[in-house]
Amino acid sequence: MATYLVTGANRGIGLEYCRQLQARGNQVIAVCRQSSPELGDLKVRIEDGIELSSEPAIADLVQRLDEQPLDGVILNAGILQSMGLADLDAEGIRRQFEVNALAPLLLARELVPQMPRGSRLALMTSRMGSIDDNSSGGSYGYRMSKVALNIAGKSLAIDLEPRGIAVAILHPGLVRTRMIQFHPSGISPEESVAGLLARIDALTMETSGSFWHANGQRLPW
Repeated sequence: MATYLVTGANRGIGLEYCRQLQARGNQVIAVCRQSSPELGDLKVRIEDGIELSSEPAIADLVQRLDEQPLDGVILNAGILQSMGLADLDAEGIRRQFEVNALAPLLLARELVPQMPRGSRLALMTSRMGSIDDNSSGGSYGYRMSKVALNIAGKSLAIDLEPRGIAVAILHPGLVRTRMIQFHPSGISPEESVAGLLARIDALTMETSGSFWHANGQRLPW
């Protein structure tokens, strides 16, 4: 039985990852700041009270895990604060960098010793972190933080190659979650996560460090 750790697991895409991973027989460790009734109903292992932008909280999580081997790590936690040039919020940009880019990198560093050869690390990013794909401007903090996460993922793929750990850099699509106010044009979390898990399952050392849409499309940087 493979063991997967999922961050941002209390709702949205993270919750659906936990649901689908459990349904296929995997052991799931759900990490979040605060659990939810929906997560509790899954009867997975929940590690809550974890603020991933805090290094002491990361250390606390690692201690709780007690060297549990991890076959898959899905770093999904993130925040979105919309802003344009006219309403730039410097503190909001810093916070998005902290949560969306720096926290996943710091957590990945701490979890790598528990990841055996052949395990997979998945970073949940966004095509809004694609410079080539940016045709609408705006969203400064979110775009900048996701570009930073993308380059961190590429470096992780290179640095973890000797350990036999493959890295996926994944865009979920436009998904009907609270983060985007359940946008009616979005796909369901069920559809998105089914595609994301297919990308993670298909990941090899040869494709490690690539930027993928949940639907299988390779995205430009």
